[in-house]
Amino acid sequence: MSRIGRVERSTKETSVVVEIDLDGTGRVDVATGVGFYDHMLDQLGRHGLFDLTVKTEGDLHIDTHHTIEDTALALGAAFRQALGDKVGIYRFGNCTVPLDESLAQVTVDLSGRPYLVHTEPENMAPMIGAYDTTMTRHILESFVAQAQIALHVHVPYGRNAHHIVECQFKALARALRYAAERDPRAVGILPSTKGAL
Repeated sequence: MSRIGRVERSTKETSVVVEIDLDGTGRVDVATGVGFYDHMLDQLGRHGLFDLTVKTEGDLHIDTHHTIEDTALALGAAFRQALGDKVGIYRFGNCTVPLDESLAQVTVDLSGRPYLVHTEPENMAPMIGAYDTTMTRHILESFVAQAQIALHVHVPYGRNAHHIVECQFKALARALRYAAERDPRAVGILPSTKGAL
């Protein structure tokens, strides 16, 4: 059974189409108009081995906020859709990723309950190109709200803003991949004592 999610989201501010295949090979086709964000979404698909297509047209003449936020909301909704009934998955995943002087530790629970814990170094450079570095937390908040997952992201140290953000996306990709993979010992089993996720 294929695990593909597709979401189209249109408002007066943005038009977004996201498609994700959880059992892909890491093929990515992304265009949001925000170069660094495209680079991060490329990391998500490549390291998660998700086939990911994202096409966003937003009100970039105002700023990048709506474009980034609405893309993250649609991505979270598509991820949740692709997970389906969650029967047979591992459910939990974690990964620690270094990127030169920076380190990201990510743990995820595909719990059906949205919750985010996020820490990263203070006094980071405020911008990476047109990307506002305060948006990283907001991307994760938006994704978590729609994907309905619990996500803990901790960056205990780092100096370079590009590295600090990028290692978070790489670790997130791997943690999501591990959590969403099918467990060969749990065929037909929902990983919850409640009987629902």
